[in-house]
Amino acid sequence: MNLPEPPRQKDAPVPRKVRICYFNNWAGKLEEAAAYVARAPQMDLRPMIAKKDDPKLLRLARLDCDWYMENARCFAAMQHEAIEFLPAWTCGAAGVVDFSGAPREPGEERWFLTMGRQPNHFGSNAGKVFSLLAKMGVRHFYYAFDEASRFMPCFGDIAPYLDVLIHDEHPLEEKGRQRLKRSCVDIHRSWVANIVPFVPPFNEAPEEKIVFLGSQMGLTDNRKRQIAALKEKFKDKFVPLYEHSPAAAERVQLNRFKVALCPEGRWFTTPGMAKTHTDRPFWSGCLGMVVVSENSKPGGRLESLHEQGMILRYEHGDTKSLIAQCERALAMTNEERRRSYEYYNRYECVGTVVAETLASLR
Repeated sequence: MNLPEPPRQKDAPVPRKVRICYFNNWAGKLEEAAAYVARAPQMDLRPMIAKKDDPKLLRLARLDCDWYMENARCFAAMQHEAIEFLPAWTCGAAGVVDFSGAPREPGEERWFLTMGRQPNHFGSNAGKVFSLLAKMGVRHFYYAFDEASRFMPCFGDIAPYLDVLIHDEHPLEEKGRQRLKRSCVDIHRSWVANIVPFVPPFNEAPEEKIVFLGSQMGLTDNRKRQIAALKEKFKDKFVPLYEHSPAAAERVQLNRFKVALCPEGRWFTTPGMAKTHTDRPFWSGCLGMVVVSENSKPGGRLESLHEQGMILRYEHGDTKSLIAQCERALAMTNEERRRSYEYYNRYECVGTVVAETLASLR
């Protein structure tokens, strides 16, 4: 039996109807994001990579595909009291034309959401694609990272059509900034966690161990010294992981450890990213782990987390400080960890950031 909806309070604002289409170069035709998320783990990626028989390249492709799949999962799950989110869509380049002409519900507000350097997959046509969608009444939300205004060739072409730009550059490259329209909402913010809030459970009794979230590509001399010192100090309480990145579906299993050590991202080739971080501190916090992270240099991207006590920081090359912060992390109480877990899940998830940003617009 279907019960009638409770009457809306007089003068209560009517939620805006918003539909997101998330551009993902691993996707193809236009489809509901939930359907894409369901099929993506079984996708055969070999036809989509340069060397289909190269197992290393195939593994990296799977990691990348799964990471962007998790973004789609987050956008499909977005909620906000001021917005009625219609079922989210996703598409690759092959689905953009269908998206531009798809029928709308009455009052539907439509957004094309791009991330990272994925707009570059349109090549020299990027500006034309963004212009076409804008003419069709689609608004553009670009969540950039890795210094897109400096190193993504098509940034200048898409900039005039952006309605929202979230980026981790401090400051934006001046020519790129001047290409933005005056009404574009320009937000400086770092990467966050591509996790649906509170889906990872809080572990009340984790192993009293430190997991090192490193990378084979990033085994610098400094990092080797860190690992040697931590092994000597903590013995079997130190668990180093050298994989490029854990698979998105496997991250939740890491919450069996109490502490997440997130080293610097100095192997990145672009100048700003070489001194900063990926998303590891954010999703580690969402898992309820105590986050130990190297101090970020440019832009203060982790400064607010430090001020609120949500990360423990050490200076680059300071092994004594690193060990001290790891000892402090191991001594954290469940109450302190839960406070951190609540914070990261409420404020540092990508779906929440996007939903709150959209809600702030009129």
